[in-house]
Amino acid sequence: QVQLVESGGGLVQPGGSLRLSCAASGFTFSVYDMKWYRQAPGKERELVAAITPTGGVTNYADSVKGRFTISRDNAKNTVYLQMNTLKPEDTAVYYCNARVGAYRPADYWGQGTPVTVSS
Repeated sequence: QVQLVESGGGLVQPGGSLRLSCAASGFTFSVYDMKWYRQAPGKERELVAAITPTGGVTNYADSVKGRFTISRDNAKNTVYLQMNTLKPEDTAVYYCNARVGAYRPADYWGQGTPVTVSS
């Protein structure tokens, strides 16, 4: 079955950096787009970054452009989110997402990893 396991979250001071990882299994990782979402307390889940199967195209929310970088290692079935110059408003639970399936695609989510940016 499809599994997505995030790691790397934690408490960081404003201006600091974190690198999130999402280990995928149960599907052919190298043929699917991968995405990172986040959900802050009291807010809706929002798309943060997306990457195509080969990593050739990436997209970012305006709020994180120039600070976050999404990447993937298809040999390790892992997608990453490098987060630099973190701000308090980046505080949220970060989720990895994959939409898997050729005929009836379904969304799969990890359990989330919390990121807190605070001094």
